[in-house]
Formats: sequence, structure tokens, C-alpha cells
Amino acid sequence: MSDLVRNTIRFILFVFLQVYVLNVMPHLHQLITPYIYFLFILWLPFYMKKGWVLILGFLLGISVDYYTMSPGLHAAASVLIAFLRPFIINLFAPKDATEFSYKEPSPKAMGWNAYLLYALILTFCHNFYLLFLEWLSFGSFIHFLMKVVTTSAISMLMIVIAELIFPRKLKFRSNTA
Repeated sequence: MSDLVRNTIRFILFVFLQVYVLNVMPHLHQLITPYIYFLFILWLPFYMKKGWVLILGFLLGISVDYYTMSPGLHAAASVLIAFLRPFIINLFAPKDATEFSYKEPSPKAMGWNAYLLYALILTFCHNFYLLFLEWLSFGSFIHFLMKVVTTSAISMLMIVIAELIFPRKLKFRSNTA
């Protein structure tokens, strides 16, 4: 399956999962809001140009905004992590060219520790910015910080579960690309 088809299917599935499953289910607590749709951005291939990642981040966020009727909050947070993604990958990706042979970020490609740090930083940035934009209209600062921590924790739990339940068959990068 080509990367375009695989990423199109992922895009549709993540938006569907976020809008029709996670946003509809009754919340466990007022501080816990599960977000997983941005995992699409985290799973984009390494070689994708920054401009395309930003465009896809915007399209992903605006799609979720459309269905949740929010005024661009998810689009802003998705574009932020799409912007930060290359910098975080450069921090945690293997520096040796022989170790950097996979096409997309995963625990197998980066190692579990590096992948979890990569996912945690981007999850925290996404949730902090999204909830900060929501907090500007109402709420206390302590409530905001507690919601960021709990939402990031539940999102990271769902990311780890997704990685364990649905391991991706990774392709190696080739010199002929």
C-alpha cells in the first residue's frame, strides 16, 4: 500500500475515532478529555517536507473543529505540533545513518524511550495549547493545569495502547527513493 493511501486512511480513521467515539462517550471526569487524533501527525513519514506536515496538521485540526463546532482550537494545536515535530524528531532520532533506516517514527524505529519522549513532548504541547486556548475564555489556572496533566496522561496511555495493539509494519528507507 502506498504512503498516500495509508496516510489518507489514517487521517479518516483518526478523525472518525476522535469525533464519533471519543467526543461522544461520556467523560470519566471533568478533567479528562481524551484526544488521539493528533497521532496522525506523529506517525507521518520522516521524509515528508515541513510545509506538507503543516498543511496536513491544519487539515486534520480543521476537520475535527468542523465536527466539534469549535472555532479553530484543534487546528491551532495541530499546526503547533506539526511545526514542532521536525525539531523533536531531530532531538530523538538516531544520529547514526545506519540506525536511521525506517520511514516513519515508531518504537521500533526510534526505540521505546526516544519514541515515548517524542510522543510525550508533542502530546503535552498539543494539550497545553488546546486547553490554554479554551481556558482563555473561562476557568481557573489550577483547573487548567490539572486538566492539561490528566488529558496528557490519558492521551499518552491511549498512544501506548495503540502502539501495542496495532503494531505498524515498517518499511525501510531505500537509496533509490
